[in-house]
Amino acid sequence: MAINFGTDGWRAVISDTFTFGNLRTVAQAVADAVKTSTWQDLSKGAEIENNDRIVIGYDTRFLSDRYAKEVARVLAANGFTVYLSQSDVPTPVISYAVKDIGAVAGVMITASHNAPRYNGVKLKAAFGGSALPEQCKLVEVYLNDNETLARGPNLIDFGKARELDLIKTFNPLLEYGNHLRNLIRFDLIAEAKDLRIVVDSMYGSGRGVIRNMLQGTGVEVNEIRNDMNPGFGGVHPEPIYRHLGALASALAAGLGNLGLATDGDADRIGAMDERGNFIDPHKILALSVKYLHEQRGLSGALVRTVSTTRMIDVLGRKYGMEVFETPVGFNHISDHMMERDVLIGGEESGGISFKGHIPEGDGIIMGLLITEMVAAQHATLGELVDQLAEEIGNFYYDRTDLRLRHPVSKKEMIKMLLDQAPQEIGGEKVQEINTLDGVKYIMADDSWLLIRPSGTEPVLRVYAEGRSTQMVKELLGFGNSIAETVK
Repeated sequence: MAINFGTDGWRAVISDTFTFGNLRTVAQAVADAVKTSTWQDLSKGAEIENNDRIVIGYDTRFLSDRYAKEVARVLAANGFTVYLSQSDVPTPVISYAVKDIGAVAGVMITASHNAPRYNGVKLKAAFGGSALPEQCKLVEVYLNDNETLARGPNLIDFGKARELDLIKTFNPLLEYGNHLRNLIRFDLIAEAKDLRIVVDSMYGSGRGVIRNMLQGTGVEVNEIRNDMNPGFGGVHPEPIYRHLGALASALAAGLGNLGLATDGDADRIGAMDERGNFIDPHKILALSVKYLHEQRGLSGALVRTVSTTRMIDVLGRKYGMEVFETPVGFNHISDHMMERDVLIGGEESGGISFKGHIPEGDGIIMGLLITEMVAAQHATLGELVDQLAEEIGNFYYDRTDLRLRHPVSKKEMIKMLLDQAPQEIGGEKVQEINTLDGVKYIMADDSWLLIRPSGTEPVLRVYAEGRSTQMVKELLGFGNSIAETVK
């Protein structure tokens, strides 16, 4: 079986590798792993009030509800009390439920922002975030052991498990909503004049959540792509510019003056201003830092991944806040959020969370925070972006994936990138080089170029941020020249 766990779980093509049979096998390995003291020891000191409870949720993908029931059957047959969401919900809602219920773990059936043909399993730890890599490895150990021993999954009839109270259906949105009401200033949102929001749920499991949270504020909310469509309308449910034509059209048609978009399982955020301009997660993160500190009076460390904007560094220097850089992946940000006082942490893909919330990216709470920012400052999102640029200067970002002519080991590529490190790019001196995750050349003006060799295919992932569009072009051009030299 080609079942390998990535950062926080497993995803595969439906009916190819992602089958009911394989899913039951994975669920048995999860049950075996979660029962061990090792799993609990890796839970970062979280209070596990009930080590026999596991929470299960699912998104809007094809058969996700059925897959969730199969996982519940296996876990119940292994002696766990399963809390199964009664409908599709965002991933961060399930993560919060794990912590709120005091469960030992959570399982979310989703392939997040991936294409419709995929489905997957995300594992959640007791602290309310993605399972640690060591916990995922533990599941893989049991997968291999069970296959070697020809040990099949334990099963119980779903109806029988319900009768025995081993499977309980519940609505995790209720407590999650109560939690968000302590973190978002809905009173400020209610005072907004002429704020009209278009929410693009991209047919994902975030559908209806932001709209329902804003009920009673008086803010007009129009939601698009919010019906059940397991094929996501043929578009990857990822809130990036090229997938948000429907949101741009809705804003152009006058349905609103602020656009919010969440991905397939609503753990990522994207936005559009009143003119239909895409506001990427880099700007959302920087605006959030500025607002939380200047308007809310909050402080703490700032955490970003190596591929995320250095606007955060500029703001950190301005406010006297420490900035931590991590490898790509929200699990690294999560580590900091549990170890120190963090104001906000985010990554370029749109996963962001802030003080008081769970250590996991959450498109719902960030969509509501953007709404609060606009309402509280009596300005449009576009105006807030312009104000930020006036204060700290312009920053432009782009990225590309470059296919190499033949495979090159990651180690060799990094050595070559270090050996051939430039003195300057685009007229700016290279001031610093780091190898935290790939090789990153950092200029004196906070421009940077990151080149991350893929560990699985002959591809260079190239990320660039500059103080002008021309500088970004120069940076990406240098990355392209590196790819051309690989023979």
